[in-house]
Amino acid sequence: MKQPDLPSLDVPRETEAQLRAYLRLLLAWNARINLIAAVPEEEAWHRHILDSWQMLPLLPPGPLADIGSGGGLPGLVIAIGREEETHLVESDRRKCAFLMEAARTLGLNHVRVHPSRIEAARLPKIQVLTARALAPLNDLLGHAARILAPGGVAVFLKGRNAEAELTAAAPRWLMRTERFQSRTDAQATILRLSEIRPAGV
Repeated sequence: MKQPDLPSLDVPRETEAQLRAYLRLLLAWNARINLIAAVPEEEAWHRHILDSWQMLPLLPPGPLADIGSGGGLPGLVIAIGREEETHLVESDRRKCAFLMEAARTLGLNHVRVHPSRIEAARLPKIQVLTARALAPLNDLLGHAARILAPGGVAVFLKGRNAEAELTAAAPRWLMRTERFQSRTDAQATILRLSEIRPAGV
């Protein structure tokens, strides 16, 4: 059973201006390197920006790492909405160039970009881990167990297979699981996971 709905997707006016600036930059770079599927701006606003923005109220305080950041979804959207230390991990150098330019242009001085595979990224103690449309839950939990500090929380946006992925992960992982219905996709679920540890430990 899913948790009650997330808060509304209302975005403060000043924040919306910055998110719109990010989206325009994302679409401009998308013409040169593949960051997102080519869609009209308003569709991209709903499908990508608001989809990422809805994760914000589920995030506890503390340093955050977004893995497989790609074009900055959800990492840069989250960084626009909170001022805490944010680490974007991405192995594609061209995408990292975009992330660095976007962070500079938007004045996000609390963002650090790591051009690295997730397994090799040198990160400080991380309290919050995020990912969107990156990998099966089993793989994400392996990263979470390695990256998160004690008491840390992972927040993953998953599609229609969320329950099947939880079932597949159950023999290998123990965790506290909270489910939230996505406000932008009726078939998507946001998982907030804590107390993550390998089964049998």
